[in-house]
Amino acid sequence: MKQLLIILTCFLPFILTAQQVTGKVMSEEKEVLIGANVYWTGTNLGTTTDVDGAFKLPEATTSNLLVASYVGYESDTIEIQAQQKITFQLKASNTLDQVTVSGQQDAVIISNIKAIKSEQITQTSLRQAACCDLAGCFGGQTTVTPQTTNVVTNAKELRILGLSGVYNQVLIDGFPMIRGLAYTYGISSIPGTLVENIFIAKGANSVLQGFESISGQINVQTLNPSRSDKLLVNGYVNSFMEKHFNVNYTFKKGVWNSLATFGMVQPANKVDGDDDTFLDLPLLTRYTFGNKWTYRNPAEWGWNSEINVRYIDERRIGGQVDFNPTDDEGSTLVYGQTVDLNQPEVSVRTGFRWDDVHNLTAFASGFHQQQNAYFGTTKYDAKQLYFYGNLQYELTYQEKHTLKTGFSYRYSNLEEEIGFTSDLLEKTYDGNYQLKEKIPGFFAENTLYLLEDKLTWMVGVRGDDHNQFGFKLTPRTLLKYSFSPETVVRANFGTGWRTVNLFSENIGLLVSSRDILIANDLKPEAALNYGVNFTHKFESKQTLGVLSVDYYRTDFQNQIFPDYDSDPQKAIVRNFEGESVSNGFQAEFSAQFKEQFTWKIGYNYLDVYRVVEAKKTQLPFNARHKLGSTFSYQPLSKKYHFDTNIHWFGQQRLPNTQQNPVEFQRPDYSKPYTVVNAQFTYNLKRLELYTGVENIFNFRQNRAILSWENPFSPYFDTSSVWGPTRGREFYVGFRYRIESE
Repeated sequence: MKQLLIILTCFLPFILTAQQVTGKVMSEEKEVLIGANVYWTGTNLGTTTDVDGAFKLPEATTSNLLVASYVGYESDTIEIQAQQKITFQLKASNTLDQVTVSGQQDAVIISNIKAIKSEQITQTSLRQAACCDLAGCFGGQTTVTPQTTNVVTNAKELRILGLSGVYNQVLIDGFPMIRGLAYTYGISSIPGTLVENIFIAKGANSVLQGFESISGQINVQTLNPSRSDKLLVNGYVNSFMEKHFNVNYTFKKGVWNSLATFGMVQPANKVDGDDDTFLDLPLLTRYTFGNKWTYRNPAEWGWNSEINVRYIDERRIGGQVDFNPTDDEGSTLVYGQTVDLNQPEVSVRTGFRWDDVHNLTAFASGFHQQQNAYFGTTKYDAKQLYFYGNLQYELTYQEKHTLKTGFSYRYSNLEEEIGFTSDLLEKTYDGNYQLKEKIPGFFAENTLYLLEDKLTWMVGVRGDDHNQFGFKLTPRTLLKYSFSPETVVRANFGTGWRTVNLFSENIGLLVSSRDILIANDLKPEAALNYGVNFTHKFESKQTLGVLSVDYYRTDFQNQIFPDYDSDPQKAIVRNFEGESVSNGFQAEFSAQFKEQFTWKIGYNYLDVYRVVEAKKTQLPFNARHKLGSTFSYQPLSKKYHFDTNIHWFGQQRLPNTQQNPVEFQRPDYSKPYTVVNAQFTYNLKRLELYTGVENIFNFRQNRAILSWENPFSPYFDTSSVWGPTRGREFYVGFRYRIESE
């Protein structure tokens, strides 16, 4: 019934709207002017232009003269007759030789304009911590939780609403690149120096990028060559002696802007802080090369394009301190894990904008990953070819409403080969696995601005035809109501589904001594997500603040989550079509004082459970209660800044080990713990020096691996990791930048 209501909502008739004047403010060179003032003469009705230079303004009853003004340009006045959409082209003023505007973005921005509640992590936030890779970019907020999926090789995922990272869609510049084989280590392969902004949205949102985002969406916007520093060099080393080095260089070639990037990670020393004979962090070697080209702004009329190519070569070595990959790989003498992967990838976006009404854009991306790995005596070789294509037409009608519609196509061929180099353990899941997917689809999404723009209604639906599982419909709807420019309420409601890549998405299954039993043919996972959000912004002479409160619920119709409880020596994988629910509540308050102090505090409550045989069972590795706080200080001179963040995690339920011998049993729940991080940054014009410490109070889960004394026994298990495992970490680094002219 809920899904039927969504479908009916998506096809409700359009509602007549109040009369509005809409348009754009540009320079004579057709460059959009952001923040230009637009107002009716003789009235207090006015607005400013958005990031696309666009504005919307109710018609005035006492004036028909509309004025646009912008610093450094001559004002212009247009007499409004019958037209409802206009374009200002302002002439540069001759009275000013130069205008310099200085300022700093907030670390996290929550927009009150967009229909989707989106948290924008800016470069201000990314400079407040080391942010060596994408997994380390979320220390300043509480929505996303990085979670370790394999402690030996330090594989991580990003969780939203307490659900596995597979349920939120991670996009790179709007492209679904982190999936399949790339899911396991993909978020670690993107250096923080390549990131411009990160946009986080909870729950079911837009259908344009696909059907998979169930718990949310993370869109990573990489640096744009047209507005990046000419040169950025970043170097970093931590107290374990792991080294990171990144270089970005931008240049212009004719009408094209280009950004060339190089990244390198060199391995740490061998460190075993808790004397369990296992390395606290893997030995990581990585090289990345990339180039991004852009041609014109997508908001301008005519052709525009963006091309991005990247290559990743990576090697991870983990396990016991004495492990030597050359001699011990796959043997039962010393336990070790090795992962070797390489991945070329490419993405292309090309569009043509006829005018402010019609726009056509083509998207295409793909990657090929080759991965060879050993997890103890389990050999795992895999390769994947992936392609994504999307043709999208955008229509602006009745002056301001937008309709986006088009077709998409996905192709994936994932081949996995699993074998065992020893018969000490009774494992039965060896063999060749192949998943070939061909998914053509169509989509339509309509955004309406109603009730004098107080109400924004986004309705979308997509249909996709899977070559194995048939046709599936994905409807979604979002509403935003503005009580005032400062106070907004949003609600969203929609479905999502996804197919499972069992081993790459659950890499921990291959690591332990557990046998894997696939109990039935795995169907696509499917869920219904709905939620509400309240955002209020306030401003006084010396203070800016934001209060945000939201609640989201996810109801699964089918979920595939390995059963670690029934038998501690087995992981049972099956379809679960009973009651499986995630309830997530979050409250967050932030404030900036005198442009020098910034403080934020957030609380997150998660209730993630299944009902099995009429008994409610919490899913493991979710802290029901979590608190997070950040504090930053920067003097008005901006010569230096100090940043700190604190995270408190409550108890987490752990897999049941009561059937094991006493010496191999673990508690049913973890301990609450706190992690405190701090960084100090000093600015010397082009050079920025920073030093920091993560996990200041040195909390760690000692000897997290079960049966570490005998890693080839039936009780060896790495799945009980619930907290930090490498203690306090110091680091120093520098950023050297030359700004573009």
